[in-house]
Amino acid sequence: MNMRAQVDESAALPGLDAFLSVLVPAGYAGDIARDHATRIVHATDNSIYQVEPAAVLFPRDGEDIARIVGLASDHRIPLSPRGGGTGTNGQSLTRGVLVDTSRHMNRILELDLERQVVTVEPGVVLNQLNDYLQPHGLFFPPTVSTASRATLGGMVATDASGKGSRIYGKTSDYIEAMTIVFANGETFQVEAMSVAEARNLARRKDVVGHIHREVLRVVDENAGPIASNFPDMNRGLTGYNLKHVLGEDGRFRLSYLLAGSEGTLAFTTRLTLRLRRRPTCRALVPIRYASFQGALVDVQRLLQAEPAAIEILDDTILSLARQDVVWEEIAGVLGGDDGRPVGGLNFVEFVGESQGDVDAALARLSHLLSEQPGTVLDWKIVTDAKTIAGLWSLREKAVGLLGRLGGGKQGTPFVEDTAVPPEQLAPYVEEFRAILDRHGLAYGMFGHADVGCLHVRPALDMRLPEDAALIRPVSDAVAALTRKYGGLLWGEHGRGYRGEYSPFFFGGRLYDELCALKRVFDPLNLLNPGKLTSVDPARYPVERIDAVPLRGEKDRTIAAPLQRDYDRAVACNGNGACFNWDRHDPMCPSYKLTRDRRHSPKGRAAMLREWARSTSTATGEALPAAEIEEQLKASLDLCLSCKACSSQCPVKVDIPAMKSRFLHRYFKHRRRPLRHKIVAAMEPGLALARRFPRMANLGLRLLTLARWTRLVDLPAFCVPAPTTRLSRAEIGRLAAGPGRDEIILLEDNFTSSFDGHVVDAVADLLSRLGYRVHRAGPIANGKALHVLGMLDEFTKVAIAARAYQSELLATGLPVLGIEPVTVLMRDHEYAGPQFGEPLRIRSLDEFLANELENGRLGPARPASTAAGYYLFPHCTEKTAKPGTGQAWTRIFHHFGLDLKLPATGCCGMAGLFGHEAEHAQMSKHMFEMSWAPRLADLAPSTVVATGFSCRCQTKRYAGFSPLHPAQALLAQIGRPSDAKTPPAKYGTHQI
Repeated sequence: MNMRAQVDESAALPGLDAFLSVLVPAGYAGDIARDHATRIVHATDNSIYQVEPAAVLFPRDGEDIARIVGLASDHRIPLSPRGGGTGTNGQSLTRGVLVDTSRHMNRILELDLERQVVTVEPGVVLNQLNDYLQPHGLFFPPTVSTASRATLGGMVATDASGKGSRIYGKTSDYIEAMTIVFANGETFQVEAMSVAEARNLARRKDVVGHIHREVLRVVDENAGPIASNFPDMNRGLTGYNLKHVLGEDGRFRLSYLLAGSEGTLAFTTRLTLRLRRRPTCRALVPIRYASFQGALVDVQRLLQAEPAAIEILDDTILSLARQDVVWEEIAGVLGGDDGRPVGGLNFVEFVGESQGDVDAALARLSHLLSEQPGTVLDWKIVTDAKTIAGLWSLREKAVGLLGRLGGGKQGTPFVEDTAVPPEQLAPYVEEFRAILDRHGLAYGMFGHADVGCLHVRPALDMRLPEDAALIRPVSDAVAALTRKYGGLLWGEHGRGYRGEYSPFFFGGRLYDELCALKRVFDPLNLLNPGKLTSVDPARYPVERIDAVPLRGEKDRTIAAPLQRDYDRAVACNGNGACFNWDRHDPMCPSYKLTRDRRHSPKGRAAMLREWARSTSTATGEALPAAEIEEQLKASLDLCLSCKACSSQCPVKVDIPAMKSRFLHRYFKHRRRPLRHKIVAAMEPGLALARRFPRMANLGLRLLTLARWTRLVDLPAFCVPAPTTRLSRAEIGRLAAGPGRDEIILLEDNFTSSFDGHVVDAVADLLSRLGYRVHRAGPIANGKALHVLGMLDEFTKVAIAARAYQSELLATGLPVLGIEPVTVLMRDHEYAGPQFGEPLRIRSLDEFLANELENGRLGPARPASTAAGYYLFPHCTEKTAKPGTGQAWTRIFHHFGLDLKLPATGCCGMAGLFGHEAEHAQMSKHMFEMSWAPRLADLAPSTVVATGFSCRCQTKRYAGFSPLHPAQALLAQIGRPSDAKTPPAKYGTHQI
């Protein structure tokens, strides 16, 4: 099939044009998207499937949804709701029209502290809500690992639970009320009521009466099968929960039927949720085992300590975690190595209203563990909130970590969340592993061991037909095994396309009744069709797991060279970590600002795959390939190349690196903008400009005045003080006999051209600390060339820069850099196989922290009475080197200074991005989104920032330039009243 035919087929939906054309005249105020980029971005979730919608709607409120549903009924248009877009079973994928509430319907509407309930729109993210509730001491308990991007509407749709469900239950247990839209567009308020009230509603002649009448009939006539067929366990049922519609308190709750129905019965527009008091005390006990099976078996013993949760991880997860940035924060707790391999890990959490409650629980656990000391390798009690958060971060990343098992295979969700009675978990898992072993599959396992819910992701390369063919036999075998042990194939992540197994678990009679309920709610079979149930299974069968288009089928058509160059786009498993709600989280500022998923790493990865596929397979039909290419180019133009995704994404989807390769290819047959050529020529000219800074500043002003350059707010030249320059011959002599207190300070083009005072401060600081500083003058590093995708030119510059750095490192002296972005080029842009071994250029904080650890910075100083400082690290540095902030904190504390680390996202400058006229307003809004609120209450003299761009941006929009950490330290060390400050041993020299 050529690309043109495929685009037409995906968009061909009878009546679509007429339906979309009447939305706005009917009062619809939301967004309507039919472009190929939006549809391809919404064609995947965190599952193995890829189904492209015909259009995507982004309603602004409940009235918009009512209009959508009513008009869709008139025009026979199938609809599917979408929230966070991280479902593991294709729950929100559709060939019809997708209704995405995450962009606009994300408001917290009302908080009733007396009743402890909150009313929200369905697009509110779980972490967003709990952040809002924190000052009130409340929280919404269901704790899913995707809490940073999971929407509450999506959690209701799948009846999500997560960590702590043993004591907190599921989402459906907290629904006070919900406003829904029936298939005919009518709005209805769902609330708990007496059975008499429900029977009174059932007498009505309208759709409300019809629905209540049928639900009551099904519950009344099937009490026996309902009691016997639904497993009696914590994860006993998600979706069409007939067992709890009539509660033990005699109340009728339609919400239990709707929760978990995945949009197949109605659309939700508003939720009122019950809340709980937030526990004031908690402790976490990581327990390490020699084997995963040993950890599983021990769960039943640990439950005697009555914990809030027991979460389990296998050795595969732990091994992958060691390669992730998260490990740096938790290595002190989990990284101990006594030579015995760790095969499994149980996290046992205790919460309480008082420390006494938690201490009593810990005492119970300690007693249990001491009774059988040989059962575990070791265990630790952790009470520090930050360390606990880091440990749970590892658990939350487990899904993403399995996305990089290596060798082209990824942990693949399709038997993702089985659940059995907890006491059966260990023997069940033993047989589960035997199934996977028979098929020769590697896998990772983790999950909620206390409630018998296990997450299993076999390693498959879905581009290989033989691997894709395993989905059916493994799924069938696991379904049979799960039923054998009295459990379910779906324990918390919903069914989606696994709905074909519903009759297998419910039995024929109950499944027929579920279809009867579908008919009364959705007589035209338009609400998320093909999932869970059908109004007529013979005519409209539920889709089978191996009949839905697989993403791997499409990825395998990408040509091999493109597979190699864009392998991280192909590897994107859709876990959606880049959809993080928190504006102070650094990953992907362009998505946070626009709320448009085309401008996220996941969205860009999807477009890169589609572009690579269309480029590989287009046969004379150039238009579709050109269409997605231009849409991809437009998205990448808004990428700041901050590289946060390259480390923060669990599968390291490095969009800036792929953006560079894409632009290199894109401009091979196009004329580059003149601005690109100017920027490319600027760096080689900086050496001359530094000699004549006044003339250079005049030239910069002329550049900004020339409209055709579309450059704004360029920084003025500010060069370091003149210093003595050493000859190359003297570099060789340094290598012959370096002194232990000698270092080389490698200047860079950015700071040495535009922030020379910082260069002088770093050199002066090191000198005052007793080091002889040899200053190596800056040469071109090629950063701008790489960002612009001028890779041929960049490679030449990079080779020369690395040769220069190698010459400096050959002296045996420590070589230090100043600007985080250029120092980190050693790990990023200079790390390709064409460049050889990585070079050990150190950042200032790395060097000083190491010297401090080795006792070379002298005795610690008493705490200063001066105001403390607040560190704002460069976002690239903060994500690539998460220990930077703590390193600077230790250094500042050593010199008697307090240093705090406010959480911040990107400042919005990102090198060239903030100076481009078309991005200037966006750059400003990014600063206002994260940095401005953090700076608002701080004295300018207390703010320190490591990045040159960050200091420029703050000066531009906050009116002051933050100090570099070296400047703050220098002010402390160099105070005249401080008699203990040692004089400098050596001067400084420039190479």
